[in-house]
Amino acid sequence: MGKVVQMHFTPVDYVIFVLLLVASAGIGLFYAFSGGRQRTTQEFLMADRSMSCLPVSLSLLATFQSAVAILGAPSEVYAFGTQYWFLGCSYFLGLLIPAHVFIPIFYRLRLSSAYEYLELRFNKMVRICGTVTFIFQMVIYMGVVLYAPALALNAVTGFDLWGAVLAMGLVCTLYTALGGLKAVIWTDVFQTVVMFVGQLAVIVVGANQAGGIVEVWRKAMNGSRIAGLDLNPDPLERHTFWTLGVGGVFLMLALYGVNQAQVQRYLSSRTEKEAVMSCYVVFPCQQIVLSLGCLMGLVMFALYGEDSPLDKGYVKANDQMVLYFVMDVFKDLPGLPGLFVACLFSGALSTISSAFNSLATVTMEDLIKPHFPNMTEARATLLSKGLALAYGLVCLAMAYVASIMGSVLQAAFSIFGMVGGPLLGLFCLGIFFPWANSVGAVVGLAAGLAMAFWVGIGNFVMRMSRPPPGPQLNATALPLLHNMTSTVLSSLVTSPTAKPRPTGVEALYSLSYMWYSAHNSATVVVVGLLVSLITGPMKERDLTPGTVFPVLGTLLFFLPERYKEKMCCITPLTLKPKEISSQSYQMAKKDGNGAACCREDKELDSDRAQTEDVDMDTLTTHTVQETAL
Repeated sequence: MGKVVQMHFTPVDYVIFVLLLVASAGIGLFYAFSGGRQRTTQEFLMADRSMSCLPVSLSLLATFQSAVAILGAPSEVYAFGTQYWFLGCSYFLGLLIPAHVFIPIFYRLRLSSAYEYLELRFNKMVRICGTVTFIFQMVIYMGVVLYAPALALNAVTGFDLWGAVLAMGLVCTLYTALGGLKAVIWTDVFQTVVMFVGQLAVIVVGANQAGGIVEVWRKAMNGSRIAGLDLNPDPLERHTFWTLGVGGVFLMLALYGVNQAQVQRYLSSRTEKEAVMSCYVVFPCQQIVLSLGCLMGLVMFALYGEDSPLDKGYVKANDQMVLYFVMDVFKDLPGLPGLFVACLFSGALSTISSAFNSLATVTMEDLIKPHFPNMTEARATLLSKGLALAYGLVCLAMAYVASIMGSVLQAAFSIFGMVGGPLLGLFCLGIFFPWANSVGAVVGLAAGLAMAFWVGIGNFVMRMSRPPPGPQLNATALPLLHNMTSTVLSSLVTSPTAKPRPTGVEALYSLSYMWYSAHNSATVVVVGLLVSLITGPMKERDLTPGTVFPVLGTLLFFLPERYKEKMCCITPLTLKPKEISSQSYQMAKKDGNGAACCREDKELDSDRAQTEDVDMDTLTTHTVQETAL
């Protein structure tokens, strides 16, 4: 085993890194002092609902592509081959369902926070439970996502650890707190371009050094790194077509369907059509990002073969391997290592800025505004900016906590993934099952979280206490967080060796991490429905129009009417864009079951709109302002 090799940056690399930070801060300051100057919460948190399709889609992509994914995907492909690429199959349904189910419902209800939906559909208690779960998830996640790449960079290049953490954390806090969602989206666009350029540069130079792309492919084929279609249905197998292509759909739904950071971007779009289009535009972009990650892994294999820098002891952990490879490939090309580090930190900046902004939004809309309905717009905006700033400082504190945690860092990553599934289950319960009630929703969420932590922590403890036999790829590496909802991916994995199949509770702990989201969301739905049926299912007349997607009515077309009526799926409940009325927004008039009692108001408003020739959207805006949230 050789000693850990440390390579160093040139002044040109530092200049490129600083330019990235200056450009990001500049975009934030531009939006702070131009246009509406972020004077309203609508502009600060929702970008005035004025964004077009392209920036929204690139922002969705940037939030999805964290720095840890840039480091992790190539390492995964280098070690295990291109089986991981089949995750791309899950993107199709994982984006089609949000585009045609979640976006229409959220957009037509004119929400600011995804968790407002939970109050409209159930009651205030469910909304608060969802919000608190999300805040817990994001606070833990954002410190780790800031610290992990800085730690890897420090280990390989000697780049100052806390200098990198503070520079990123403070710049990100600055442009998020001053420029609002508009600044976050446009810096994401800039950072996405930097990410593409950085990864392409590594692939082009690396492939050239390996003898060309044909030679890279030949070596990968000879080294059994080009994987075929593995149709093994075993859910304990880490990566097969089913775990990646089907289990991955639920990961994608948890991210693109119900995560506040992404929902906020849909809601900032000018029209519902543009929001749906942004989902379609993300699809090819994601395939390109996934392919670039896989290609980089193959180029690494072509250069190093089976003799990896990890085996030689040049690096200590899996997530450092890509950085070592980049420094090795670019050693005679000053400036290019700086470009890749800029690419890496673009991934981190885009992810944590989204976290700050979405946290400020849910705290403001779900926890503060309902208790202070008469707050002035100026004070609400100032408070939103203060919240974005406060979460930025909390992120730095969490990065410090992550540095103390050491090997528990993996558990922190896992917690993020564990929480995504139950939240997806909670929204699915409300959207697809009209008879689900608020008691079922709360109990279902609690059961889903309990199941998630039981399986996740059980899996973690089992591996910690009893390391598997055979040469380990990495015993201490940070896991790859492929996106904001995935869990441990490439840590603590061993070279494929024959091992006995786990039984009993160990089989549950050995479930492929790709099934976590599906397993946990299914737990929420099943428990939620059972509890709802026991405690008295909701009646169709008690449902707020526009909060349920009428999929059951279509699927159960063969049932007699009386059974369909009992199952609450006779009439389609989604609103068409022109039918949006004040009824959908009036949360203050809910009764104990979360039912909105404002049918008369809707008819009254409709009559007023027709007789006075008033634009319905304008009317509903006034209604929202007059109604205590």
